[in-house]
This record gives sequence, C-alpha cells and structure tokens, in this order.
Amino acid sequence: MSAGTYFPGRGTFVEESYLAGQAEGQAEGQALGQAAGQAESILRLLEGRGVAVSVEVAERVRGCGEREVLTRWFDRAITAETAEAIFEADERGSEASGEA
Repeated sequence: MSAGTYFPGRGTFVEESYLAGQAEGQAEGQALGQAAGQAESILRLLEGRGVAVSVEVAERVRGCGEREVLTRWFDRAITAETAEAIFEADERGSEASGEA
C-alpha cells in the first residue's frame, strides 16, 4: 500500500508545487550568492587600491542584498579616496528627499 508520496513525472498539483518551490528557492539562493560575491569584490577592490576599510563599512557592504546598489558602490569604489565615499551620493540623495 502506498502513501501517495511518489509523484515524479505524473504532473500532479503536488509535484508542480514542489518543483515550482524548488526552482524559486534555487533562484533566490543564486541571487543571494551573486550579491555576496559582488560585495566581496567591492571590499577587495578597495583593499587592493590601499583604501582602508573599517568593520562598519565591510558590514554595510556585506549586508546589502540589492544588486543595483552594489553595482553603484562598485563603480564608486574604483575611484573612491575613502571607503565611506562609496556611500556618499546615496546618503545625500536620502537627505534631499527627506529620508534620514
């Protein structure tokens, strides 16, 4: 007697739901991995250029999961004189729009 746990290839609702959840989880994990890699690239770039990176800056960069933001920070890290400078335009934009 079967408990109904076998579903591969049957196209059941349970199978489709399982596979959709699995694909969503893989995509989410891949995006997180890419963001983490991008964050590490920013920190390596700054350190490779001889720019001192504080613990606070490293935590903020590693804690960001938004790839667009990380891309902006990477572009700024190419010429930034200080590690904190990669955030400056974002912070000025927040102040101008009334955010704190």
